Amino acid sequence: MKLVGRVAATNLPVLITGESGTGKEVVARAIHHRSPRAEQPFIAVNCGALPSELIESELFGHVRGSFTGATVDRRGLWEEANHGTVFLDEVTETSLAFQVKLLRAVQEGEIRRVGSNQTQRVDVRVIAATNRDADQEVLAGRFRQDLLYRLNAVTIHLPPLRERREDIRPLAGHFAARTLGSSRSIGFSKEALWLLENYGWPGNIRELENAVVRAVALCDNIVRPEDLPERVRGAAKREPGSTAVAPHGTAAAESLSLAEVERRHILRTLAGTGGNKQAAARILGIDRTTLQRKLERFDLEKSEPS
Repeated sequence: MKLVGRVAATNLPVLITGESGTGKEVVARAIHHRSPRAEQPFIAVNCGALPSELIESELFGHVRGSFTGATVDRRGLWEEANHGTVFLDEVTETSLAFQVKLLRAVQEGEIRRVGSNQTQRVDVRVIAATNRDADQEVLAGRFRQDLLYRLNAVTIHLPPLRERREDIRPLAGHFAARTLGSSRSIGFSKEALWLLENYGWPGNIRELENAVVRAVALCDNIVRPEDLPERVRGAAKREPGSTAVAPHGTAAAESLSLAEVERRHILRTLAGTGGNKQAAARILGIDRTTLQRKLERFDLEKSEPS
């Protein structure tokens, strides 16, 4: 988000990379809303959802008679976003033929409606996103290298949720509150939070939102393990060699003392935050001072990650 703040004030094109569901459009909107263009339109286009024969008309518009069904002149989304921002999601799904025209629009700030001989200047900031490896797409001949160089003046990579588990708890609380509005408040049991924080989330934030919305709909005032989807409840059992420590009182922890469960859980949390004590304390639901006392009590200062 610090990088978002820095790049927002510029006019540079931005390429956002990351797995599906990591929040690429959320970041794109954050860049727009922090930019001088915030009062102008933000137009999001899912390039993968548009047929290759229609994407040029959809983005750049067309003139009457340019193809069957074109009965009137039509402005494209690029013109609609004039002085604002265009967000091109899944940009690597576009055809090579369209990429040539997109390159000119990004590079020269000019577009030409389908069927027209006239070019128009349009002032648009471009933010693109992909869940593919753009460099590999270039090597495979599916994406133009010159277009990639134009789009990735700044690249922001969003790590998958499994690599930023400290975000799971605040995100879950946010989705629960947004689902209910001001009608009532919802809490999460320790067991439910443990399951959320130890699931792999292949669908990332989008999958987490789906799981929380489902749980909120099924629970009373507290989300418990039985309210979560089966795939979340059963993940810890299915993963061989898992080092996750279940909360005390569950079957996985019955043979361990409470102190050992706590010690292992602190170690694992610190490992997950790369040794960041502030982030670890937030995940554990304690303050930094309490965490420091526990580290000294369990003699973990030497054991914590560097």
